[in-house]
Amino acid sequence: MSNSSSISHFLLLALADTRQLQLLHFCLFLGISLSSLLGNGLIISAVACGHHLHTPMFFFLLNLALTDLGCICTTVPKVMHDSLWDTRNISYSACAVQLFFFMVFIGTEYFFLTIMCYDRYVSICKPLHYRTLLGSRACAHMAAAAWASGFLTALLHTANTFSLPLCQGNDLGQFFCEIPHILNLSCSHSNLREVGFIAVSACLVFGCFVFMVFSYVQIFRAVLRIPSEQGRHKAFSTCFPHLAVVFLFVSTVMFAYLKPPSISSPSLDLSLSVLYSVVPPALNPFIYSLRNQELKAAVCKLMTEGFQRH
Repeated sequence: MSNSSSISHFLLLALADTRQLQLLHFCLFLGISLSSLLGNGLIISAVACGHHLHTPMFFFLLNLALTDLGCICTTVPKVMHDSLWDTRNISYSACAVQLFFFMVFIGTEYFFLTIMCYDRYVSICKPLHYRTLLGSRACAHMAAAAWASGFLTALLHTANTFSLPLCQGNDLGQFFCEIPHILNLSCSHSNLREVGFIAVSACLVFGCFVFMVFSYVQIFRAVLRIPSEQGRHKAFSTCFPHLAVVFLFVSTVMFAYLKPPSISSPSLDLSLSVLYSVVPPALNPFIYSLRNQELKAAVCKLMTEGFQRH
């Protein structure tokens, strides 16, 4: 029976077994990563350079774009490398680093989605108190709390997961390092502590989800009381992008982790993991840009100025 000290590397899931499909996957992930880098990079640049966008909503959106870039840069380069060079190996230490940073960015993104929900709630339901409740100091504190929470959660899970003895081989069955797949390799009696950590994290995630649902119930009630159709449309247009991003992120993660074992299959698990780890960071910039006229105008202005310089 081997343990973690005797494992020098893990074997990631091979996305394809033919050279043509491997190159196709490389091109697909290259396109997704470039799309995410361009979209999120434009949002970060537009918010940073546009002084009229220095508001709480766009400040949190800038942080969300940073977490999206982090998610893409943590998982996709390794997938592209493996598809191009037809390899599956990832070292023990590289796996730990990848897991840590993925959890930092994915956890921080979820916390920022919760904060952005609060921002929309205050903006629509308590507009007279908006500057008081979401001043610059309060926004900075909430952003710092989100990043710190993501970092501490990732540190606890990563340290505990990689302290477990592994006795079920080194084949992860996933295209990136993820806690459930590493736990599958551990001795059955040794992962109770990590299961406890996961339960606590699940309660925190569920609490944030309940907060978002409650907030949007209050938001919709307030919007429907707005007398003018133009006012209702404007209020909904500021909420729709955030609601769409939350739905895309939460629905894929919940289905991936809570689906019944009877419908589980390698191809379905792979598709779901791509949906919640790769697709949202690439789609989020376009979801926000399509319905937010201020952001769309700032991005267009930034691109126009860039072309004129060249």
